[in-house]
Amino acid sequence: MNVKQTHPKDHDGSFPAEVVRQLKTYVYRLIDPRNGETFYVGKGKGNRVFAHVRADVGGDEIDNKLRRIREIQMAGFEVSHIIHRHGMDDRTAMEVEAALIDAYPGLTNVMGGAGSGDYGVMHAREIINRYCAEPATFVHRALLINVNRTALETSVYEATRYAWKISRAKAEKAEVVLAVFRGVIVGAFVARRWLEATEANFPGREPVPGRLGFEGDPAPQDMIRQYVGKRIPDQYRRKGAANPIKYTWK
Repeated sequence: MNVKQTHPKDHDGSFPAEVVRQLKTYVYRLIDPRNGETFYVGKGKGNRVFAHVRADVGGDEIDNKLRRIREIQMAGFEVSHIIHRHGMDDRTAMEVEAALIDAYPGLTNVMGGAGSGDYGVMHAREIINRYCAEPATFVHRALLINVNRTALETSVYEATRYAWKISRAKAEKAEVVLAVFRGVIVGAFVARRWLEATEANFPGREPVPGRLGFEGDPAPQDMIRQYVGKRIPDQYRRKGAANPIKYTWK
C-alpha cells in the first residue's frame, strides 16, 4: 500500500467517513516540514493521526512531541501527516509501529514499540548470543525485570531496582531479582526491602507515585552462576508484551 501524505487543513483535521472505513487500523508518522524529519510514530483508527496537533495542554506540562508541534506551528508551518500503512488488524499494526520506531532513532515517542526490547533492532552477534545462550533453569522464586531501556542509562543494579508497578506482597516472596536485557539475564540481586518510589526513600531519584523500588545486594555467587548469561525460556516471554515484570512462580 502506498504511503499517503495528508494535512489536517485539507480535511479540517478529519477523514471523510468513507476513508475511515477503508483505513481500518493504520500506522502513521508525524514529519517536521522544516527539515523532513520524522519525529513521531503511532498507530490508530479514524482520526487519531490528527489528534496530536489538536491537543490542548496548558502551562509548561508538555512533552517533547507537543513541544515540537508548537515549534512547527510557531514557525508558520503545519505538521505533515503520513499514513505509512493502512488496512491492517491491530496486531499487524502493532508490529509495523514497533519496526518503524526502531527505524527512526531520536523520536519523541515516550515508549518504544511493543516488543522492541526483545524483537527490535539488534546487531547480528546479539541475535546469535541471545538465541544460542543456554536457557535458564529456575530453581528459586525469581522476579524477572526487563531493563532494556534503563540499563543503557545507568548501572544494571540501578536500572533493576527502580521503579516498578508491582505487588509488594508478591515482590517480597522473590528469592532473587534478575535483570533481563534483550532476553538474556545480565544481573542477579537479592532485595533486602521494597520501598515506595519516593525521593525520601531513593535520594536523587525522580519520585514515581504508586511504584516500588528495592534496596538490595548482589546475589550470592551460586545464584549468579545459575542465572547470569542465560536466556529467558520462551514460556516467560510473550511477543508484544509490554509489562517488564514477570514471575517464575504462581
